[in-house]
Amino acid sequence: MAALTLMVDGKARAIEIDDPDMPLLYALREELELNNPRFGCGLGQCGACTVHIDGAAVRSCTMPVSAVGARKITTLAGLGMPEKPHPVQSAWIEEQVSQCAYCINGWIMTAAALLARNPHPNDAEIKEALGDLICRCGTHNAALRAVKRAAQAA
Repeated sequence: MAALTLMVDGKARAIEIDDPDMPLLYALREELELNNPRFGCGLGQCGACTVHIDGAAVRSCTMPVSAVGARKITTLAGLGMPEKPHPVQSAWIEEQVSQCAYCINGWIMTAAALLARNPHPNDAEIKEALGDLICRCGTHNAALRAVKRAAQAA
């Protein structure tokens, strides 16, 4: 057993793990009982598990929890608050992007990381940043519109 302290959504959270190679996703969902991120593919291919680590979008299903160290983890819940949502969260609502909403975590977290490093991306940059995310409902075009709306709001 190893004790770790993770900085999640601005709070220090202590966990004990048996396996240092346990994916960060499992630590967040099972040990800390967070509803986001989601398990999608377990291979880092779909994006449902995306979190920010020090502001960068990272697939938590392939990141060993022991590799996080003291870096700051932000989940979808820590991105914005209901009374003051992140611009991407607001745009998602305004564009009515979500259908089943299973993949929403990956799309919003990836879009927010894009806008943090490039506040006014063009269409090609948005498509490239979101290109490897999967939405089985087919809301890709609405997602692109939401990212453009969020960029315009900034």
